[in-house]
Amino acid sequence: MAEEIHFATDLYQGTAGYYDRYRLPYPAALLDYLVAASQVSGGGRLLDLACGTGQLAFPLSPHFAEVWAVDQERDMVATVRAKADAAGIKALRSVVSSAETLDAPPNSFELAVIGNAFHRLDRDLVARRMLDWLAPGGHLALCWSTSPWVGTEDWQRSLAATLNRWQQQLSAEERIPAGLDQARRDLPDADVLAEAGFEVVGRSAFTAEHSWTLEELTGHIRSTSFLPPAVLDDHGAAFDADLAATLLPHSADGIFTETVSSAYDLARKPA
Repeated sequence: MAEEIHFATDLYQGTAGYYDRYRLPYPAALLDYLVAASQVSGGGRLLDLACGTGQLAFPLSPHFAEVWAVDQERDMVATVRAKADAAGIKALRSVVSSAETLDAPPNSFELAVIGNAFHRLDRDLVARRMLDWLAPGGHLALCWSTSPWVGTEDWQRSLAATLNRWQQQLSAEERIPAGLDQARRDLPDADVLAEAGFEVVGRSAFTAEHSWTLEELTGHIRSTSFLPPAVLDDHGAAFDADLAATLLPHSADGIFTETVSSAYDLARKPA
């Protein structure tokens, strides 16, 4: 088995406000297909693990009697709790915990979801724990979407180069562990789930066009683990100015359009 890559536990500290405002929601079509494919009953329990500010927990909540939203970052969970209170959602339980140490009852969740985060976890351990937490016949969905600096548009290439330059300038390269991509090639997520005992159902993929403003892009970048506010610190204004100077030549109206790819990989606990 390939050696797992380990991330620091505080990489998203201070990002919750940016994360909630500037992270793109998952497409409605993806969520609809996921609900149908996982055959939820409407009266079960959902687990959103490494939930961020609830990008999956909230839109999926109408299909469940109870939702657990779990994240190791306290400010993420505090944001989830405030949003649930504001929306009057009583059946959402917000929990501060890592995926590896969460205390959850066995056979108790109808669906578990992880959004853009499985690669950051101890995948082997979490997959085994998920299998125990899910009810027989329950499903696990690994959800993800692409980032604006990954793409072939000229502005995306310039954005990626600018982010790389600033990571080097601020000595932030090691916030993303070396060898991550190779580790996932050596042991793909689907293989991890199969080895844990899941029946791998397969992938459903979706695309949608999205247009960003420069302000939205700078906010989105501050929601990341590699250039959050704590890393940019008092360089924030200089970073924003550099990004504007780099990107605006690629857009006459200050709008940057890309095709966003989203998907979920679905697996099932044997009945």
